[in-house]
Amino acid sequence: MKVKLYIVNAFAESAFGGNPAGVISLREWITEDLMQKIAMQNNLAETAFIVPQGDDYAIRWFTPAVEVALCGHATLGSAHVFYNHLDYTKDRITFHSKSGPLHVSKKNDGRLTLDFPADHAAATALIPDIEHGLKIKPLEVYKGTSDYMVVLENQQAIENLSPDFKILAQLKSRGIIATSKGDETDFVSRGFFPQSGIDEDPVTGSAHTVLTPYWAKKLGKEKLTAIQLSKRKGYLECEMKADRVLISGNARTYLEGEIFI
Repeated sequence: MKVKLYIVNAFAESAFGGNPAGVISLREWITEDLMQKIAMQNNLAETAFIVPQGDDYAIRWFTPAVEVALCGHATLGSAHVFYNHLDYTKDRITFHSKSGPLHVSKKNDGRLTLDFPADHAAATALIPDIEHGLKIKPLEVYKGTSDYMVVLENQQAIENLSPDFKILAQLKSRGIIATSKGDETDFVSRGFFPQSGIDEDPVTGSAHTVLTPYWAKKLGKEKLTAIQLSKRKGYLECEMKADRVLISGNARTYLEGEIFI
């Protein structure tokens, strides 16, 4: 059987920026084991698998090691494929996921906007593995639905992080997000997910469902700009809208091909 595979760089401002995501659109589900093996073979942060569901679509995401309940960049990449390669023409596309319905719309300038549920993280005590794993003591620590979020003093502290991933992998969470106010944007971040087989994620859309409510309240504004400071860098515009987070960015197709299974 041949299956079409796209690789899309999400939240990218250049051809080799952003976060690469695999996108596979299917007529019906293949086995979970096969999806996991394909994701492991792709060796990307996430591979998205999509099937029709009524007038909408169902979506699942796999890292090379595990299935995850929410992924922003691969959802953005999937919408990019639908709009640019699969002749999708509606203003908004809805993906049904383990985290509920997720909407993606296309702006007039070509950017795509994710409409995701907000994740309001709760303040928590510092866990020794966080301090030892990051090699720095955070100013604040929060726990979201899936991830820990730590606040550092400034952007330079975020840029200088050199974590011990073996220690961070001991945390009982999907991963850890480090953030601070930005020098040129409202806030910056980096995301580490060794528990999911990804030491550092280039750009994490789902992390911004935690980051945006925090910084919107902290800075007293609903619309914010953000950079995820991985080597590839990701550029995002975020907005609080009731209990949803709108996350906008560009995407670029890197590869269109076929896999044989």
